[in-house]
Amino acid sequence: MADGRLKILSQHLGHKPANFRGFQENIVLNGTQGAAAGVNYTLGNRKLTPQQEAFYEKQGFLVIRGLVSPDKIENYRQRFADICSGRVQNRGMLVMRDVAIAKSEFVQGEKAVTKIQDYQNDPVLFSYCTLPEILEYIECFTGPNIKAMHTMLINKPPDPGTKSSRHPMHQDLHYFPFRPAERIVCSWTAMEKVHRENGCLVVVPGSHTRELQQHVYPEWEGGVNKMYHGIKNFRPDDERVHLEMETGDTVFFHPLLFHGSGMNRTEGFRKAISCHYASSTDCDYIDVEGTTHENIAEEVIGIAKKKLGEEVQFEYADAWKLKGRLVRGQEGCM
Repeated sequence: MADGRLKILSQHLGHKPANFRGFQENIVLNGTQGAAAGVNYTLGNRKLTPQQEAFYEKQGFLVIRGLVSPDKIENYRQRFADICSGRVQNRGMLVMRDVAIAKSEFVQGEKAVTKIQDYQNDPVLFSYCTLPEILEYIECFTGPNIKAMHTMLINKPPDPGTKSSRHPMHQDLHYFPFRPAERIVCSWTAMEKVHRENGCLVVVPGSHTRELQQHVYPEWEGGVNKMYHGIKNFRPDDERVHLEMETGDTVFFHPLLFHGSGMNRTEGFRKAISCHYASSTDCDYIDVEGTTHENIAEEVIGIAKKKLGEEVQFEYADAWKLKGRLVRGQEGCM
């Protein structure tokens, strides 16, 4: 019954501050943290060193330098350009524009698009999610049965003076109606050099050990982009680390980690590609009624009903069931 409903929905939708480098090198690469003990957030395997396990356990993130090769990055860059220009079929992807651009005169091509979400049906972009060099690290967090749950290519624009290119501090688990959090992880790969000037990621080390916070739209004068929810009571005195990265560097991080990004103060666009993964056998969906997920769930369901029709039965979990793709191992509850 549920499978039949999802099939119908699928047809409707058309589916076919510190400087990070010094911080990271001192703690991880020089091995000053020591061997992992009492590990809760990773699974024992031969890929992570004891020092890397201990770092992720304490900090909630881990950067691997030069993980994705330049030729693959260039393939994704070209595919993004082809999608934006209309040379390639959209395949059900969500193409987003910055709130400031959306309110201004029409801008063509790549400069009009700030993010592509849900590229699971595009063979070129989705190849990122199946890269062996990515999955061998993902398995350290999810186990051997891996499902790609949420895909994005971010094209952070030069800030138009409204500060709308910022992304508020948030926890990704706010968006995910499945658990446990320990078997969910994000891979985020820089498609060019990212630094504080063009709006690199900023994280609060160790915040992955906190509970899921209430998220709302921040009250920013220049407006805020659609679904850019932020932590309601974020403490500005929390220690922050800026993740400055080179092309192909990849950060893996926990879904409860506080993170966001600042304005892009340069003239160019800052690109990155990412995917959130979950264990297909250890994770399962939760009832979001009465939880902090309610506001994002209502927003997503509202968008779906606007597209599909008010009479269509659509639950928040359906959005994730429709776009999840098994990339390694066996299917399970997800």
